[in-house]
Amino acid sequence: MTAAIHPTATVSPDAEIGPDVTIGPGAIVGAGVRIGRGTSVGANANVQGPTTIGEENRIFPFAVVGFEPQDLKYRGEDTRLTIGNRNVFREFSTVHRGTAGGRGETVVGDENLFMAYCHVAHDCRIGDHLVAANTLNLAGHVELGHHVNIGGTCAITQFRKVGDYCHLSAYSLIIKDVAPFAITAPGPMRVVGINRIGLSRAGFSEERRRNIKRAYKILFRSGLTATEACARLSADFTGDKDVEAIIAFVKSSTKGLLRMTEREDQEEGER
Repeated sequence: MTAAIHPTATVSPDAEIGPDVTIGPGAIVGAGVRIGRGTSVGANANVQGPTTIGEENRIFPFAVVGFEPQDLKYRGEDTRLTIGNRNVFREFSTVHRGTAGGRGETVVGDENLFMAYCHVAHDCRIGDHLVAANTLNLAGHVELGHHVNIGGTCAITQFRKVGDYCHLSAYSLIIKDVAPFAITAPGPMRVVGINRIGLSRAGFSEERRRNIKRAYKILFRSGLTATEACARLSADFTGDKDVEAIIAFVKSSTKGLLRMTEREDQEEGER
């Protein structure tokens, strides 16, 4: 099937539009944009390049995708945005290209949902199956793993990382890295345990969840340093892929981990 482009849309002759693409009234698609099969660009959305968008994505009205980064160091370098398949960008979402200082690329994986007013800044790297509620704000160079769930009105500061299967509660302000499988809460900002419900829904067995919880107690409750805790985890959970993922994340963290507070006495993962 050929693309369906509304007569009031503006599409650059240098854009590459795949089959079965729909571009709505007043939408703008600039030069250097490549849009894959079955993607829809809503009314008055604006997509600029260099940007590559995969298949079956939905870009809702007034979303802005692929513009230059909001970085004062940017001087017009040839950077890009790469988006995978089956993502949804709701109204007024913004996603910016990378910078020369951040490998030159912003990357969004597959099957992510960005609700209205979400912002993805330059050089972010987003995994797959993210659910981001309204007004998430990602600063530059943020990395999100797979299957992350983020509540409304959250913000993550630059260069921070969030591991796989985390749940960030609404109003979270993330200024440190968040280890895989964590659930956070504000006031003060802290980890309150493992994302038990999320892991259960994802098919993690009771044994896997129990081992992750045990690993968290060693990491956050034993009084060990991060290096000591990783050594202990390696010895106690040989061959456990989930714990190995936690160890690898901790070792790669350069900004420090978001911790549990001493007053956090709730049963871990009950939220």
